[in-house]
Amino acid sequence: MTAASTDRPHDPQRRSLLGGAALALLAVPLGAVGSVFAEPAGSAGPRRAATAAVWGPLKQIDAGVLRVSYAELGPRHGPPVLLLHGWPYDIHTYVEVAPRLAARGYRVIVPYLRGYGATAFLSADTPRNGQQAALAADSIALLDALGIDSAIVGGCDWGARTAGILAALWPQRCRGLVSVSGYLIGSQQANQAPLPPKAELQWWYQFYFATERGERGYAQNRREFSRLIWELASPQWRFDDATFERSAAAFDNPDHVAVVIHNYRWRLGLAQGEPQFDELEARLAQAPAIAVPTITLEGDANGAPHPPAAAYARKFTGPYAHRELRGGIGHNLPQEAPEAFAQAIVEVTAL
Repeated sequence: MTAASTDRPHDPQRRSLLGGAALALLAVPLGAVGSVFAEPAGSAGPRRAATAAVWGPLKQIDAGVLRVSYAELGPRHGPPVLLLHGWPYDIHTYVEVAPRLAARGYRVIVPYLRGYGATAFLSADTPRNGQQAALAADSIALLDALGIDSAIVGGCDWGARTAGILAALWPQRCRGLVSVSGYLIGSQQANQAPLPPKAELQWWYQFYFATERGERGYAQNRREFSRLIWELASPQWRFDDATFERSAAAFDNPDHVAVVIHNYRWRLGLAQGEPQFDELEARLAQAPAIAVPTITLEGDANGAPHPPAAAYARKFTGPYAHRELRGGIGHNLPQEAPEAFAQAIVEVTAL
């Protein structure tokens, strides 16, 4: 893999509760990662042990409307890094990134988003809302709960959008931004504009999710559906069954389907958001610029819908670099090219 760098300066919604006990943190050395990928498919017991060896026992904390399940690696007083996953992925997007950063002295926080893993809503009455402002509010609430004033924030897919929102609306909480596929902040208004037919085709699942049949289909076939998305979004990534199943377990969260369906219906204006987020969404609809130090990354084999780098470069008004990764790197870039992503986290605040 090589990298080229271009720098410039400065509805009815499901409601349920998922309980869980707080667990202790166990940080591990970088060398523990290799065993995860060497594990053969079908060995569920060793897979759980390998995952625990990487993350240590997951921790839980009440933050906003959620009890967040998260991994934490590295020294408690190291520079904080918040890493956010997307759909249909989970915290294992950063399974090789996080230990690399922890070994360099960073305090790395990797939470399961609402609707994933053991992250649970504190109240059965809270809407299972997937709109972008709600996900961003979750991240701010998590930083508050952890006592972190500001952090380097990195993200991929939904996580890249959320990270960008934090950088745009709460720059004082964001020391630097690393975003896969660049500027992904959107709005319901912008999403009303039709795209060329080939671009619309890439969003086939969004239109499927707009139907009741699509919601039932995803609920019944979420593993098969998610694996298809992995294959389409990263056509040259040769992941094995164990790697997929390790992440797919996160989709068994009882709120997962409701959050995912609402996310995509909200984008098209087919589902309402929560009034408390109206002011944030109005600001996001203006496509605010991002002034914090930023590195955007793109793989040369990203099969998911994504904008060209030239379309968003001007949205980053502070220190900025864009890097194109070669070698068949797809949409799940941190897991496919962990060294490049980790290096971007290390370098972003020095731009």
